Amino acid sequence: MKIIWTRHATERQQEWQKKLGITRPEVEELVMNPAQIVPGDLGAFVAQTRRGRGLLRLPFAQVGDDRRILTVYWTSKVDKYWKGE
Repeated sequence: MKIIWTRHATERQQEWQKKLGITRPEVEELVMNPAQIVPGDLGAFVAQTRRGRGLLRLPFAQVGDDRRILTVYWTSKVDKYWKGE
């Protein structure tokens, strides 16, 4: 599986690295081995994992066997986004 970074995802990852230390390798590990994948908007999927007191979420598009990362963000709204347990 190949990981494709959009410009937006790269910029957001760099912003989150300054705020919370979220690194590019951490994002790539999450998109390859997510704790959960949930449906996103407009046919996208969201890979997510717990990080600190929140969630690291990666909306992505499946393109054949590859995954195109659309954006990267962290949220404290665990109850809103985490499915089951």
